[in-house]
Amino acid sequence: MSRTPPARFTRPRIALLAAGALVAGAAGTAAAANPDTRENAAAAPGCTVDYKVQNQWDTGFTTAVTVTNTGDPAGSWQVEWSFAGNQKITQGWNTQISQSGTAVTAKNVSYNGSLGTGASASFGFNASYSGTNAIPTVFKLNGVTCTTGPGGPGGPTDPPDPTDPPAGARVDNPYQGAKVYVNPEWAAKARSEPGGSRIAGQPTGVWLDRIAAINGVNGGMGLRAHLDEALRQKSDGELVVQLVVYNLPGRDCAALASNGELGPTEIDRYKTAYIDPIAEILADEKYSGLRIVTTVEIDSLPNLVTNTGGRPTATPQCDTMKANGNYVKGVGYALNKLGDVPNVYNYVDAGHHGWIGWDDNFGPSADLFKQAATAEGATVNDVHGFITNTANYSALKEDHFKVTDTVAGKSVRESKWVDWNRYVDELSFAQAFRDKLVSVGFDSGIGMLIDTSRNGWGGTARPTQPGPTTNVDTYVNGGRYDRRIHVGNWCNQSGAGLGERPQTAPASGIDAYVWVKPPGESDGASKEIPNDEGKGFDRMCDPTYEGNPRNGFNMSGALPNAPLSGHWFSAQFQELMKNAYPPLP
Repeated sequence: MSRTPPARFTRPRIALLAAGALVAGAAGTAAAANPDTRENAAAAPGCTVDYKVQNQWDTGFTTAVTVTNTGDPAGSWQVEWSFAGNQKITQGWNTQISQSGTAVTAKNVSYNGSLGTGASASFGFNASYSGTNAIPTVFKLNGVTCTTGPGGPGGPTDPPDPTDPPAGARVDNPYQGAKVYVNPEWAAKARSEPGGSRIAGQPTGVWLDRIAAINGVNGGMGLRAHLDEALRQKSDGELVVQLVVYNLPGRDCAALASNGELGPTEIDRYKTAYIDPIAEILADEKYSGLRIVTTVEIDSLPNLVTNTGGRPTATPQCDTMKANGNYVKGVGYALNKLGDVPNVYNYVDAGHHGWIGWDDNFGPSADLFKQAATAEGATVNDVHGFITNTANYSALKEDHFKVTDTVAGKSVRESKWVDWNRYVDELSFAQAFRDKLVSVGFDSGIGMLIDTSRNGWGGTARPTQPGPTTNVDTYVNGGRYDRRIHVGNWCNQSGAGLGERPQTAPASGIDAYVWVKPPGESDGASKEIPNDEGKGFDRMCDPTYEGNPRNGFNMSGALPNAPLSGHWFSAQFQELMKNAYPPLP
């Protein structure tokens, strides 16, 4: 049976007013100014500011700023500081930010202006620089100076925070207050691309997609090498390492491009030659100070719901895997073994809204996840959360139409694009699916991750307003950010862009936006390529393919000349950077 993991440190999941720092690098903290100690007096003006450089490269950096109001409530806010060097802000989010010379002014936007006593607001920005990147030392909130000093939060005179978890305990959100591991192998590939240095410092997932990957493939880094490098990156503070556990028997029964090395019946080999060695390495005391986040078996369980049992999308391979139970057994075993490691946080892959957002799929998927989470000795306590949109292109948020809209007497759900789905974007789906998972028996504290590595849909094709109200199709198609031909298209999509940068707690119930699928790694080959990785040729990766029932018999929308899945695809990397939203500097 699964050993009961250490108790999770639970605190209410609060949607931050803006995204916090996924990678907490160099930081400066400003303390409350002029506290009023008179009994029963109104709160004096005051603030604290937490300024953290998340990522930094040769010519630029990304920063997260959190301001906390320790004075009277404010209906709006304005934070000011001056740079000491030649830093130039190129892009901001969750704020109206401007710069004149070295002076910077960041104001609230419409949805985060209220700042009560003790409340915080967070925002972020990208900037360029050369030479040194000195951290500002003086900040003002609505004209009140927040002075730095040893008495600020985290300073030596601070009393211990009673809400902080005990050392070594699992925390509610592993990304909170932590840096995230930057894979040096991916970073080197990104940096070698024209313009790639702009994102080479972003954290991405490490994929363990075959047994050989545990020790390293073709001279590359194995699991221990990555964990050793993570210890070097950790220095002080907390650090998250993101791993993808992806090697089930009969893997990905509905998509040949990502077939795996193990046959449908090789469940014992999956356990003893794959999961057991991974668990043994992760349990090494040497790595106990790392927060290890696992994405468990992408695309497996939803296939048993949508691609079996006589449905138009069913495949014999998926029917086989449902009948032999090896997907459920494999996921349960992985959750059990990995969940026994005190510093591992398991997140189960939960497809995406364009897959299980329909009524026929939504509830049955949650039930199946519960079945897998209680198989092979696992319990729901072995599941810290779920991840959606892994390696997919579903838009994070559609601003120009809602599922509740009606046009010319018809619901948006009747449009060809939405096709009776209950959800039109990934954020609304992830939040609703979290509630459904809790209702079937998962812990009420589970959090969701959303992979935003390729769902930005920026560039010149990004709509700026709703579509014409001629009919429901013109309304949806004219306004949707997701420019795929069909929501069922998934392979190396033309026109796709990088999405939101990795961020912590960006919305209610969401632990983080992450880049689990490294940008630039192919989804599959556009033609048949002989290989020893067990990967087949899927016509959905062929730009000339005219489709199947899963994509409504539409063109695939795939880029040409793609290599095998997981191999570097320069054209895709450049496409994602070109169409990034938020745009790259």
